[in-house]
Amino acid sequence: MPEITAAAVSQLRKRTGLPMMDCKRALEASAGDVAAAEAKLREEGRKTQETRLGRETDFGRIGIYADIATGRGAMVEVQCESAPVASHEDTIQLANDLAQQLATGPGAKTAEELLKQPSPSQPGKTLGEQKDDLFNRIREVFNISRIVRFDGPSGGYAHHAGKPKAALLQIEGGTAEAAKDVSMHIVASGAKVVRKEDLDAAEVAAERELQMERARAEGKPENILAKMVEGRMRDFYASRVLEDQPFVKDETQTVGQFAKKHGMKLVKFVSWELGK
Repeated sequence: MPEITAAAVSQLRKRTGLPMMDCKRALEASAGDVAAAEAKLREEGRKTQETRLGRETDFGRIGIYADIATGRGAMVEVQCESAPVASHEDTIQLANDLAQQLATGPGAKTAEELLKQPSPSQPGKTLGEQKDDLFNRIREVFNISRIVRFDGPSGGYAHHAGKPKAALLQIEGGTAEAAKDVSMHIVASGAKVVRKEDLDAAEVAAERELQMERARAEGKPENILAKMVEGRMRDFYASRVLEDQPFVKDETQTVGQFAKKHGMKLVKFVSWELGK
C-alpha cells in the first residue's frame, strides 16, 4: 500500500471540506489517488442522501442572476432542512451558481439537467458534485425545487429576511436599477400579471358580476350601478395588475408610469415565495 502523505490528506480535505480522518480513510481505500478518493467520498455521501430523501425541506434560498447587457435572467429555488443552513455561505453560493449557470449556459428544462452542467465558482466540478459535496460537509438534504430562465434583458430581486421571496422580471429598454426597483415592488405587492389584458377573462367577468350583485344588494339606483362597479373594479385590477399598482417607492405614480418614465417596457415576470 502506498504511503498516504499529509500533503495528500490536506489536498483532499481542501477539495472536499471533510474531516482529516475521513480523507485519510478514503485515500487508503483508493491507493493514494486523490481524485479516486474524492469520488469515493462523494459516492458514499450520495448513499447517505438516499436514506434521508423523505426529510422535510421547509427552508432555503432563492438564487437570481439577471443581466441587462447579456439579455439573460434566471431564478432557482434551493430548499434545505434548517434556517442556519439556508443562510450558510456555501448554500448561498450554490443557489447563485445554479442561477448563473442556468442563465449563461445552454439552459435546462429540469433541475437534473442543470445539475449536470459545470459549476461557475468551482472549476472542474459539476453543479451536482458541488451540491453533493455540500451535503457531505453539512449533512442536510438539498432539493432544487424550481428553475426558470428568461431569454431577454432581465432584472431581479430577492428578499431573504423571514420567508424568502423573489421576482425575476423581463424588460425591454430601461436600466438595471429600474428593473430591480420594479422587481422589488413585485415581491412586496403580490402582483399576478403585467397588464389587464393578461388577466383571465372569466375571472374578470365573475368579479364584475359579483360587484354588480353587491351594489344591487346595497340598494343603489340602477342608473349609477355601472359607474360604481367600474370604480370597484379598479381596486380589483390594482390588487393583481402590476402596471396599475401604486409604486411602492413612490405611491404618487403607478408602476406603469414609473416604467414609462424610465423608457422601460415590462414584458413578463415570475414571483416566488419559498415552497409556494
